[in-house]
Amino acid sequence: MGMGIAEAVVVLGVVLIFFAFICTTIVIMVKLLKGGASKTVQKGHTDEARMIQEIYQGLARMEERVESLETILMERERARKEREGNGRI
Repeated sequence: MGMGIAEAVVVLGVVLIFFAFICTTIVIMVKLLKGGASKTVQKGHTDEARMIQEIYQGLARMEERVESLETILMERERARKEREGNGRI
């Protein structure tokens, strides 16, 4: 009933992605709070906001992919267990 290697890798990947997202968000927020009000800085803020949105969208798509992979792995594991169970009878 233990977690397989593939499932562990998927879970670790999700955790690392989440950690990277949180760190990136914190760094960008600090930069935004320390910035001034010049037009160059405002343009930088706009660019950073756009990058944050792109990162968020990319992470959302990646999360969907990871969930799909988890589903595939769970279905394969269930099918394997069913085959093993049918072979024992």
